[in-house]
Amino acid sequence: MKLPTFSSSVLLLGGLAITSCSGGGGDAANEILIGEYGSLTGTTATFGISTKNGIDLAIDEVNAAGGVLGKQLRVIVEDDQGRPEEAQTVVTKLITRDEVVAILGEVASSRTLAAAPVAQSNGIPMITPSSTNPKITEVGDYIFRVCFIDPFQGFVMAKFAATTLKVRNVAILTDVKNDHSVGLTQVFTEEFGKLGGRIVARESYSEGDTDFSAQLTSLRARNPDAIYVPGYYTEVGLLARQARQLGLDVPLLGGDGWDSPRLTEIGGPAMNNSYFSSHYSPQDTSQLVRRFVGQYQERFGEVPDGLAALAYDAAKLLADAIARAGSAEPAAIRDAIAQTKGFVGVTGTISINAQRNADKAATVVRVAGGKLEFVETIRQ
Repeated sequence: MKLPTFSSSVLLLGGLAITSCSGGGGDAANEILIGEYGSLTGTTATFGISTKNGIDLAIDEVNAAGGVLGKQLRVIVEDDQGRPEEAQTVVTKLITRDEVVAILGEVASSRTLAAAPVAQSNGIPMITPSSTNPKITEVGDYIFRVCFIDPFQGFVMAKFAATTLKVRNVAILTDVKNDHSVGLTQVFTEEFGKLGGRIVARESYSEGDTDFSAQLTSLRARNPDAIYVPGYYTEVGLLARQARQLGLDVPLLGGDGWDSPRLTEIGGPAMNNSYFSSHYSPQDTSQLVRRFVGQYQERFGEVPDGLAALAYDAAKLLADAIARAGSAEPAAIRDAIAQTKGFVGVTGTISINAQRNADKAATVVRVAGGKLEFVETIRQ
């Protein structure tokens, strides 16, 4: 895959910082520093790249319109290399060395869970665009998200499987190293059972695995109507190809960890007739979504995935909160984020609830012919 071009920064590998400066002249007195961390390298690199692109687009728009509180926003980016321990390290650096007033990130729940306690203990507000594990905002009152949470996402795919696809016997393949995958497995199992479905087999793997033949052979023996694989795109694409080679032609179902252009590049035609829950559809005809998709495509050369859209919303919401706070003090920003109601974003209208989560609808997407097609919207 050809990676998008970063127009406002140079990528430095190995966990080094990237300074993404939109406007401003490098004068600290005229800037508000925001931290960002994500997997710009590693097996889930497209997550970090999409997120960075979405944030860059949003921050550039804010700065072009005059910035916030008469100052330009400057984002300092750290690559956590897709590792929880590195996520904790780089967030510590952003807070103690760079003295950022707020942080955007991460995508993967396991990495956000590793870093969130650092932000909480230092009193720095953190907004994760797309980490869906419920435990994240339970870390403390400085931790927020703009996405739905796993209990809802698990419910969405259970309902879709039972009522739209009308399948009754489902097998599950869980990434046991991934908090996101484990959480979705638990919720899907509970909700699918409530809807009359039956889990006929369970197998597991770990992020980074490349051979799934033993697990898939075991699942094939149970003759499932569909297989739920709430993992990330790299393993899912490989797994899909191996499943088809073994004659497992049933639909594969998943969550937002599938949402990457790399999914169909890795899985190819094997991904056809598969479905996953996502946060928005680029096929949405609303003026806001059409403008976002058009600007993103013009700048980065590809259709924005759900992670890019959520990152754009998170950055815009943070800028809005700083403006409403009337201050760049972290405590004031935290209070303003918590008071957010009816913020209109690309991924829907966002109101932060008492648990610092966003209650939102989810979109179900189908993979067909190498493209993603909108299927339906499901609400609680």
